Amino acid sequence: MEDDWWYRRRRRPFWSEDLFDEIDKMFEDMERMVWDLMRRFSRGFTPEELREIERQLERQGIRPYVYGFSITIGPDGKPVIREFGNMRRERGKPVITEEREPLIDVFESGDEVTVIAEIPGVEKDKIDVKVSDDGRTLIINASDTNRRYYKEVELPSKVDPSSAKASYKNGVLEVKLKKAGKGKEGFKISVE
Repeated sequence: MEDDWWYRRRRRPFWSEDLFDEIDKMFEDMERMVWDLMRRFSRGFTPEELREIERQLERQGIRPYVYGFSITIGPDGKPVIREFGNMRRERGKPVITEEREPLIDVFESGDEVTVIAEIPGVEKDKIDVKVSDDGRTLIINASDTNRRYYKEVELPSKVDPSSAKASYKNGVLEVKLKKAGKGKEGFKISVE
């Protein structure tokens, strides 16, 4: 389509009276191309087609990757940027890993810390949530046949692991922890 436009354009001088008609035609061609692309992508892929795409990528040594970030404003008014996905930098080069970092949000209110993690595609019994010995890090480890997630979340305050409650619904893990006073041992949290 681009070649058609250039061909039509070369046949006439640039200052011809139908310049605006040509511009309209060019926009119509672009719009047609965009709609065609949208039609192709909107039909989606069947699970078999997705598996075949993954096999082709693996044969070429390319694994699918997920990368993103979220920006929130912290309690001090400064922006907090959190990355997620399975793409990391090691020695300055991007590396695709088997484990994805889930998208995480951490909220602190009063005497409670709430951590919300998006880990879709994993069964509840395949999720392992722990609090570190010092009570300052929440460790999320989840793996199923197709997906694996791992994230160590630095908590804004020291927490009491025995007060932890976790729930998982529709791919979203929510962990509520009470702030703690003095040191406790590491504690495994059961997911409801």
